Amino acid sequence: MYEDDSGGIGRRVREIRNRRGLTLTEAAELAGMTPAYLSMIERGLRPVTKRSVLENLARALRVSPVELTGKPYALSGAPSTEARTGMPAVEDVLTGWQIGEVPGGLSRPWDEIRADVKRLNLVLRPKAEYAEQASLLPALIRDLLAASATADHREDALVGLMSAYKAAAYLAHDLGIAGLPVLAAERMRRVAEELEDPVWLSYAAYQRAQLLSGANRARQYELAVQVADAVDTRAEIRGLAHLTASLASAALGNNESAQEHLAEAARFADVLDEDVSPWMQTNFGRTNVGIWKVSIGLELDQGGRVTEIARGVNPAGVSASRQATFWIDYGRSLLGERGTQGRGVEALLVAERLAPQKVRTDVFAREAVSNLLVKARRDAGGRELRGLAHRMRVAPIG
Repeated sequence: MYEDDSGGIGRRVREIRNRRGLTLTEAAELAGMTPAYLSMIERGLRPVTKRSVLENLARALRVSPVELTGKPYALSGAPSTEARTGMPAVEDVLTGWQIGEVPGGLSRPWDEIRADVKRLNLVLRPKAEYAEQASLLPALIRDLLAASATADHREDALVGLMSAYKAAAYLAHDLGIAGLPVLAAERMRRVAEELEDPVWLSYAAYQRAQLLSGANRARQYELAVQVADAVDTRAEIRGLAHLTASLASAALGNNESAQEHLAEAARFADVLDEDVSPWMQTNFGRTNVGIWKVSIGLELDQGGRVTEIARGVNPAGVSASRQATFWIDYGRSLLGERGTQGRGVEALLVAERLAPQKVRTDVFAREAVSNLLVKARRDAGGRELRGLAHRMRVAPIG
């Protein structure tokens, strides 16, 4: 058996609050909620389903949001274990070397290095294959650093390095390895400077904004708007920056600003020829904007409106990872109503089939499953729910 994590965020909030010597009333006041609501969170009766709630609790308790989520999780299954055990090597290559510090001269043929970059960008990242990314990235980043010092492959190697650092950033972010996402974003900025192109500089600036910790949404908003207002870059970058600004606004409780930035993102998506842009595998386009609308609607507590938005989105054209995000958020919206909880579980299972490692590390999916499991403990029809909970390791079976 394994540790019962059915208390989830609530249990950690209670433990840290007691460690801080705060009463329930004091902590609730600092977090901007009622003591009754905080009590339900701590007892696992109300899941934490919004970034704003998580981040307000973290500020009240003077910890990072990651500390409340409990990441990195001790998940079941070989891929999840391999992803966690592979991260120290990823950290080593990020902290130990940067542009100009790896001697030129390739340790293997450039064609092999380029093939690994392609596999990373077109297979592993789109499918959220965390374990294989953790295995591939350390040697690939070193190879690309070496290749960037050679005249024959310099520009291709730098663009490949940009994508490898991006993969490392989001891998660390999704697994909850604090500090590494921001460091990887800084490494991207250095690569962009070497490329000497305003497009790459704005792309790196966007990644910095997107990867900024949820502990500072106001600063995230400022950085995202700076990129969104840049006129000398690509529509994909400006559109993505508007999406980040929209999410930051939603987390800050500013509905009007969130909707304005969503509308701007949709405008940039409409100027693209493709529904989903292939440039740098950003997935930006009309479909992805629709997926973001679902996520932001959840953050803004739009209730049934989220389900309505989701019905108008066909996520099939984006990567499996982005499709999984859609089904996670759609499922969460359905779980909020008793009459649609069964469909909500089905949506989460669709997400799990698309990108199992992503779903099992998604804090809000875990919270939703944990909370629903408490309600369904005596439900003989909850077999699929209990199976999902077991794979997430949020509660024991039986």
